[in-house]
Amino acid sequence: MIDHHAAAQFVAAHARPIDRRRLGFLEGRDSAETVLRALAAHRDDDGGLAQLEPDLRSPASQPACLLYALQILHDIDASDRSLATGALDWLSTVTNEDGGVPFVLASAAGWPHAPWFRPEDDPASSLLMTAGIAAGVHRLGLDHPWLGPASDYCWARMRDASADGAYTLRFALDFLDAVPDRRRADAELEALAGRVPADGVVRVKAGAEGEALRPLDLAPRPDHAARRLFDDAAIERELDRLAGEQQADGGWTFGWEAWNPAVAWEWRGAVTVAALRTLGAYGRAPRGDHRYPASPAVAPSRSTTSTM
Repeated sequence: MIDHHAAAQFVAAHARPIDRRRLGFLEGRDSAETVLRALAAHRDDDGGLAQLEPDLRSPASQPACLLYALQILHDIDASDRSLATGALDWLSTVTNEDGGVPFVLASAAGWPHAPWFRPEDDPASSLLMTAGIAAGVHRLGLDHPWLGPASDYCWARMRDASADGAYTLRFALDFLDAVPDRRRADAELEALAGRVPADGVVRVKAGAEGEALRPLDLAPRPDHAARRLFDDAAIERELDRLAGEQQADGGWTFGWEAWNPAVAWEWRGAVTVAALRTLGAYGRAPRGDHRYPASPAVAPSRSTTSTM
């Protein structure tokens, strides 16, 4: 059984203001406008977003911060999309000619960052970052000039997703969940399905010892397109596992490297909110006065829609 009170106490004690507001929204205490105001504090003068990705401490706008923000905007179903459109205007100025977005911009150089964020003077496009941001823009239903070329880039690179690593596969699946062209998305999903291990655990090759993405990382909602990759029994086991991973202090933790102590607490706050959101989406929310996404009556399973 989840100790919701302990989780809320953990978030209140250790999480960043934006994640405290996110939990407040899920619990029905805070409005979407309250969360949006907290998110707007991360907007830079150039229209982009900064200091929102815990592993990237640059004060300059970065694509990773927009990726994080789009998930928050979708969670709260904000009616005011001006923050997103302004950030996309900025993103258009740093997008490469092929339509793709760099994983990290050169402006991060000289500022603290995780070792996997490696600023370069002429950064190449990243399928991970482009697919994740494009998925968020599609979900918000935004009609922005950036989206067409970015989506074309994602379609062209989609079959490379699993070769590029576990996190790229995750965001490629997220793109396939969000994109409007369902026939094409389903075909690509079938092509990627065979690259997901039978147990649904995708190891992170260059990550920390034991670091991996699990079925609920790939399919955080029961109506997510990646849900069909896993049978019902596997999802139930993963939900039991996730619920059982609540720590004695009330929070959840993470499996990647904590490269400084402050980041460890920030990520624990964020993943605690994410764990509660996922459990709520799958009907495991421990209380009734919440705004967790509703679960569909029937969720597609791997046994009926995949050849795996």
